[in-house]
Amino acid sequence: MEKSLPVAPHSLALVLSQVRGEDEVHSRLPAPTSSSSPPRPCVLHHSGYEVFADFKSVNMRHFWNKALTHALSEVFFLGWIDEHVLLIQGGEVHLQVLRNGWTRRTLQPPRGFGIQCIGASVRVNAITLHRWSLRHSR
Repeated sequence: MEKSLPVAPHSLALVLSQVRGEDEVHSRLPAPTSSSSPPRPCVLHHSGYEVFADFKSVNMRHFWNKALTHALSEVFFLGWIDEHVLLIQGGEVHLQVLRNGWTRRTLQPPRGFGIQCIGASVRVNAITLHRWSLRHSR
């Protein structure tokens, strides 16, 4: 029996899914009418680091949540798996702030993506990620 091996201690995995412009999770605009402009196209990122930078940029706008903005300034890009899993590394305190933001639904996805779930830790067992936190129901 193979054991799971820790890949990156003090890391967090965000499982993302691409969404179309009109379906963006963080977009709070009303549905377009016949007289309004067409929906925005899906944002195309060229690398995982660009997705991470956009994730930080979108969430740094929470100026009223100093804990979240501070945590975002202290975490860094670790990796990008299969074009939908963003790996973030940082201190456990900062990662817990991000988890809390997810639980409270204040953590926003990068443009063009939705957050499906957040991994509590990253472990590899035949390239399988384990220990995911709860998923938000729609």
